[in-house]
Amino acid sequence: MSDSHGSKAELQKLVEKHGDEVDLMIHCGDSELSIDDPIIEKFQTVRGNCDVDRRFPEELVTSVEGYRVYATHGHLYSVKTSLMSLKYRGVEKQANIVCFGHSHVLGMELIDGMLFVNPGSIRLPRRRVERTYVILEIHSGKVTAKVYDDDQGELSELESSFLLSKSL
Repeated sequence: MSDSHGSKAELQKLVEKHGDEVDLMIHCGDSELSIDDPIIEKFQTVRGNCDVDRRFPEELVTSVEGYRVYATHGHLYSVKTSLMSLKYRGVEKQANIVCFGHSHVLGMELIDGMLFVNPGSIRLPRRRVERTYVILEIHSGKVTAKVYDDDQGELSELESSFLLSKSL
């Protein structure tokens, strides 16, 4: 998820709804919360351009099911105009999956075997009315991305599957 801009209610709802069923929850920045806030502690969180708490890292790399996941907010990589700089950073980090926010625009793209996921904004979406977040399910090299609306639940028409290799 990304771009909650100070709203704790949406974060709490996600934790209650999905917290027990997922291995990892990532917040791609602009939470506008303190790193000490109990609700944000449930997420691995990066710092966005609207986050004043500088203790959040600019980026994180973690591993899930043998895949390297890289997360950043995106403002340092000009993601509103192109994914090229972010792609180069993903290659440097040897990422299979790159998660980012900043634009508030939901999108997924497979570029040279690397999956880019922008979950949109849980609070202030752009180019659509749904306040979205994404859950990735990884099984045997197949990644299924399910898009959810904060109020409506799963938006099944927006589900996509990708085949990823563990090496780039």
